[in-house]
Amino acid sequence: MSLQLKSLFFILQLLALLISISSSDPNPQFPCQPPHFNSYPFCNTSLSITDRAQSLISLLTLEEKIHQLSNNASGIPRLGIPPYEWWSESLHGVASNGPGVNFNGYVKAATSFPQVLVTAASFNRTLWFKIGLAIGIEAKAMYNVGQAGLTFWAPNINIFRDPRWGRGQETPGEDPMVVSAYAIQFVKGFQGGSWRGSGELIDRFERKRALGGYNDDESGDRLMNSACCKHFIAYDLEKWKNFSRYSFNAVVTKQDMEDTYEPPFRSCIQQGKASCLMCSYNAVNGVPACAQGDLLQKARNEWGFKGYITSDCDAVATVQEYQNYTRKADDAVALVLKAGMDINCGSYLVRHTRTTIEEGKLQDKDIDRALLNLFSVQLRLGLFDGDPRKGQFGELGPQNICTIEHKMLALEAARQGIVLLKNEEKFLPLNRNVVSSIAIIGPMANNISNMGGDYTGFPCDPKSFYEGLLGYVEKASYASGCSDVPCDSDAVFNDAILTAKKADFVVVVAGLDLSQETEDHDRASLLLPGKQMTLVSSVAAASKRPIILVLTGGGPLDVSFAEGDQNIASILWVGYPGEAGGKALAEVIFGDFNPGGRLPMTWYPESFTKIAMNDMNMRANPFRGYPGRTYRFYTGNRVYGFGQGLSYTKFTYKLLSAPRTLSLSGSFTGTLTEKILHQGELDYIHVDELTSCDSLSFYVHISVANVGDRDGSHVVMLFSRAPKIFEGTPEKQLIAFDRVHTSSYGSTETSIIVIPCDHLSIVDKHGKRILPLGEHLLTLGDLEHSVSIVT
Repeated sequence: MSLQLKSLFFILQLLALLISISSSDPNPQFPCQPPHFNSYPFCNTSLSITDRAQSLISLLTLEEKIHQLSNNASGIPRLGIPPYEWWSESLHGVASNGPGVNFNGYVKAATSFPQVLVTAASFNRTLWFKIGLAIGIEAKAMYNVGQAGLTFWAPNINIFRDPRWGRGQETPGEDPMVVSAYAIQFVKGFQGGSWRGSGELIDRFERKRALGGYNDDESGDRLMNSACCKHFIAYDLEKWKNFSRYSFNAVVTKQDMEDTYEPPFRSCIQQGKASCLMCSYNAVNGVPACAQGDLLQKARNEWGFKGYITSDCDAVATVQEYQNYTRKADDAVALVLKAGMDINCGSYLVRHTRTTIEEGKLQDKDIDRALLNLFSVQLRLGLFDGDPRKGQFGELGPQNICTIEHKMLALEAARQGIVLLKNEEKFLPLNRNVVSSIAIIGPMANNISNMGGDYTGFPCDPKSFYEGLLGYVEKASYASGCSDVPCDSDAVFNDAILTAKKADFVVVVAGLDLSQETEDHDRASLLLPGKQMTLVSSVAAASKRPIILVLTGGGPLDVSFAEGDQNIASILWVGYPGEAGGKALAEVIFGDFNPGGRLPMTWYPESFTKIAMNDMNMRANPFRGYPGRTYRFYTGNRVYGFGQGLSYTKFTYKLLSAPRTLSLSGSFTGTLTEKILHQGELDYIHVDELTSCDSLSFYVHISVANVGDRDGSHVVMLFSRAPKIFEGTPEKQLIAFDRVHTSSYGSTETSIIVIPCDHLSIVDKHGKRILPLGEHLLTLGDLEHSVSIVT
């Protein structure tokens, strides 16, 4: 299928699905339905998942097998198996993207949590898990009334490498460790690893983690829903100049692949136990991602992936039609299936697989391998266990969607994700008792349509920023300032300025929406769109007092003008805060919530746009004027740095205990012993030459003191700086983080475990992880502590 026909194809597919289930049939058809279809071996729950899947495959004709290789899998009436739609979305709430979900039945809305980048700014693993679980509960409830599938294509765990990327908003940011941690928690929650029934957000996970472990096999192979790690791999370009995500070839070094691009996917699979992996449109080092047999098999054989691999939508078609990697469609089909891909989003495999087999380029066993992975996931989901309403999660329904608990969780996530970037002379918080009037200005100030960002469904009870502020003041006024976010005209500036002059305090909401950054659309500039900068400055100059600037959107913005403007007292980044964003912002402005979010990505100056977006190298190269990317390698100027964020109070650190020296004596193999004997001093050792990494772990015990007059949560971020034994050593790297709550003038103690092989190691140019010997500097705010690693 050509990509020009892609949109029409899926619109027609979605319309057909909506017609078929518009009434949300309370008695849905399901496999193994008695009395006629429950006697097959694949319905026998006492057999293993593999045996049941193989039994089902053995009963299918070749044509029936081929028609399972699309996201819109055909039914098999003679076996009582209905059609199944694999494509549902749930990035930050059950979303309307994809034909597997509809909101036209009993369920009209679902909880809309903040966009992922905002949630990531909380740096709160427990919050991430709870959000994943809440979304999973609502997804399963919608399945039970026929309004969703059970296989959802989230989370997006690509690294936010370039600030112009339109989908950076969907990711947990630029740091591989943070992205990995988010992936683990979201997937565990969404797939129901700690389910205890009755819809409650259980605390068993937090208790077990506090005690030092979590049993990933506690729920066995069973899944509440299936989560999908996407997009595998090195995907973060939509459209830039002549480059397109459909044909882009990402040239990635072994070094960058190992320490930047692969870690989130490895963690999502190994610790998160994700049951789906999506290969991306782009090529990697000349080979289409869905044809990367080495990488796809690495996921299965080295990382222990147990699930199905899907293409991005029409990504198999791009192999032939856009990347010209094969001349014929049947060559593309054979290539991806032999590489390890199992299902194609789209109809390409359905239309071309039979010909591929007839020409001898593919065998039945290649189809059966894919089907084994597909049916195994469906069996783990309970799709062949009989009536889903009588299963483990059968009691879930509309009463478990948009609950008070879930809406409060969305509010808490928005609160924790808001980042305070500037607060001159403690301008914020405002005292509601002395604020008689407030003006809120900007094209996003009273617009709820884009507050969720990409991949949003129908929110439960959304409130705009203007509506959120109405509950705090007697008189609130609004002016758009610009007719829309692109702000190509200053025609309504005067109305905004007059509105500002009449108010005691002024809030200006500026920034981005989906007209500026979204799927298939990257930005060209890091400045505020159109005439927004002039609007902000004009209103600030006219206001009685310095203004509060609120920034929306996912992509970093060069707001250097605002940072240096005395008429702008405070700057808050709210991103895309979801349905509760209006209330969360008002609570922060008026001090009912003390902000503690930190930026999960670097904010670059506009000059960064001179850097080629298609350059995938992470490390700086001064010989060609390349400054590198992300806080780990970037050497240029910053508007705001990764991890930056203020509070209404002040926190200080005290190091309670940490080792000064770490000896590797007795922890390495005989091979390394021989190296030391023959070569003398070593600068580093390969991690795989250590016999036991866990035994080298140590704790850093710290005290976090709140020396201000407000209670608050604080994100503790421990960085390490390794000895610079070769070019390309990270400037620094995050090795641990935790969010702690500390009362005014109180202190909280916390312990951070450091595993040297994971946290203090770096990657050489060959893609091998090494542990440098010598002095490693640990930093926590202004606190520094050195640990020397010796043999």
